[in-house]
Amino acid sequence: MSVQKIGFIGLGLIGGSIAKTAKRIYPGLSVIALSGRQSTITQAYEEGLIENKENASVEDFKDCDYIFLCAPVQQNLTYIRRLKDVIRDSCILTDVGSVKGDIHRAVAELGMEKYFIGGHPMAGSEKTGLSNATAYLLENAYYIITPSSQTEAFRIEEFRDFIRSLGAIPMLLDYDSHDAATAAISHLPHVIASALVNFVENADDSLETMKTIAAGGFKDITRIASSSPVMWEEICMTNKTQILSMLNAYLENLARIRAKISDSDAEGIRNFFQSAKDYRDSLSVAPKGSLQTVFELYCDLIDEAGGIATIATILASNHLNIKNIGILHNREFEEGVLKIEMYDQPSYQRAIELLRKYHYTVYER
Repeated sequence: MSVQKIGFIGLGLIGGSIAKTAKRIYPGLSVIALSGRQSTITQAYEEGLIENKENASVEDFKDCDYIFLCAPVQQNLTYIRRLKDVIRDSCILTDVGSVKGDIHRAVAELGMEKYFIGGHPMAGSEKTGLSNATAYLLENAYYIITPSSQTEAFRIEEFRDFIRSLGAIPMLLDYDSHDAATAAISHLPHVIASALVNFVENADDSLETMKTIAAGGFKDITRIASSSPVMWEEICMTNKTQILSMLNAYLENLARIRAKISDSDAEGIRNFFQSAKDYRDSLSVAPKGSLQTVFELYCDLIDEAGGIATIATILASNHLNIKNIGILHNREFEEGVLKIEMYDQPSYQRAIELLRKYHYTVYER
């Protein structure tokens, strides 16, 4: 690989995961980082992830082959201006933001298009920070690449090969198409999830009955509402037009099903849910092993004393660390099941194999 040194500006969940993945695949790679917190730099240094013990300066990125901008959107724009007179001609400057229009326009205004290739790994979770980063977050995840109009073809191909080598699936899009697509499949769902959570909080009674009985279904579809409010403020501000367009279309769709329910239109209601089911079920035809942002499995819990301890012992004795564990009781499963969350894909797959070996019924997410 021609890439010898990579710099990261921002080292949270996504930046940290890209860095960990790159170091796992290319152990000799030189990595430096700049972060808003010295504690993040200290943690990354102690883990052997980066070379700089103290926070890097912008000037330290002058000999990097790739620079990943992984800070919040507005901060990335500030850093681009500071990097203009620092980076070398052969450097590829990229970002990981879920909105591409603003940064592409800023790069064009600064005359830096030949260096820039936008990027958006379709991976992550509601968790944030380097502590939640993993070396397998990119595994089989789509990684959208949005080249600038002046980016040379060989640079695009080189960067695409590098992303592919990290285990991700690169996909080339223009930045307008990207912003429209992510407004529908990422930004709108976050708005809806947060609106639903706020609605339930406001509609609940003084005994918090709704909160008390909220089960798997509600928690599953609102999990992303736990994401960073600051990040989503910036996304809504920078992709405002596309989000509003999708939100208006969604509200029209919601009004249609409201009318069917109001009119007691049984067939229309059934068709509404059938259409949604058919399309949702079709999403499962993704390649086997495609990215799971949360590595969760569900295991039938044997009704006996020490049932949880037995499962935990099986996993622990095979050197598997459990990230989270808990009992679920909802209509998705006939009986109570144990929900187990692992830290990464290999641990997730190994846990499934082990539990099935011991004749547990395991449901994959």
